[in-house]
Amino acid sequence: MKHIASTAAVLAASLLVAGCERPPVDTVQTGYRGTGMEQVYNPRLLAKDAALNTAPEAPPPASPDGPKASQVFQNVKVLGDLSIGEFTRTMTAITQWVSPEQGCVYCHDGANLASDAKYTKVVARRMLQMTQHINTDWKTHVAGTGVTCYSCHRGNPVPSKTWFEPLAPASSRSLLGNSAGQNAAAPEAVWASLPNDPFSPFLQHAENIRVIGNSALPDGNRQSTKQAEWTYGLMMHMSQSLGVNCTFCHNSRSFGQWDQSSPQRATAYYGIRMVRDLNVSWLEPLTDTFPLERLGPNHDVAKINCATCHQGAYKPLYGAQMMKDYPALMMPPQAAAAASAAMSSATPDDGQGSLRRLAALMGGASPAPEGAR
Repeated sequence: MKHIASTAAVLAASLLVAGCERPPVDTVQTGYRGTGMEQVYNPRLLAKDAALNTAPEAPPPASPDGPKASQVFQNVKVLGDLSIGEFTRTMTAITQWVSPEQGCVYCHDGANLASDAKYTKVVARRMLQMTQHINTDWKTHVAGTGVTCYSCHRGNPVPSKTWFEPLAPASSRSLLGNSAGQNAAAPEAVWASLPNDPFSPFLQHAENIRVIGNSALPDGNRQSTKQAEWTYGLMMHMSQSLGVNCTFCHNSRSFGQWDQSSPQRATAYYGIRMVRDLNVSWLEPLTDTFPLERLGPNHDVAKINCATCHQGAYKPLYGAQMMKDYPALMMPPQAAAAASAAMSSATPDDGQGSLRRLAALMGGASPAPEGAR
């Protein structure tokens, strides 16, 4: 009897510490002394993640001399100002970043490289322009580090971390009501009972993220518990995607106070808006370009979130500055201005279809865009 009790005690103790990380761990202070703003890192996990966040070595620079790519090749619409050497070097790198196994023919017709017959080429051209847009117009988030195709693809034709709009719950119009995606364990909600779609409200639509009032007593703040859970779901996603805890950006004394937050919070603020811009202005307009098998359950295009680039690191590839080796991925200022003018004059995708699905999911009227409030 004593032996059974001892065994049971050992098993209970093992279960109790099963969720704990094995020491030693490292602590890095990220805020003022005494604020408790610090990050706890496990060196063993960092060593494992380091291999997944190593940038590929850049090839030697090519000569800018000689004829331009647009003068020699046909149907070059984005990188035509590069010399033949620079163009070939950049295209070779893109192939290694996106389709190392499939090679050039993943995007190009092998019999006619100039052809736009493959949808992958049309998408790739637009993604090149999107990369230039990020590196030129979103320095508030990517700074001088910038991004390349490798930041998201990591050798995969389709980035491994993307998301689709979920189907509306079947019971939304029944007596059971609308569960709003709660209690349906999903990795997007970190396997918690939070709403299983923390992306559509904030990374596709401009719902209000801030739910904390400005005072301890009621002062007109009408944000509901459900809206707070949506915000918490997004925060959990960001924490998981960057491999950090809340105090990487916030002072837990007062999560909403900007003057007590770290500079990383401002970077994250712009990151949310950058991701929304890319989803709405660059990816959703490509919906009709993709074949049906590449679309989601609502026939929507795959969209990005924080994990698409960060993949567990506080900075993608731990801040490796790949863009400096590929200046063509930063749009010249004149071209950026022309592109911005074209973007503003184009008819935007208002996302009404997905907006209605979001409204059904949240059990209310269609949310108004951020700019309309």
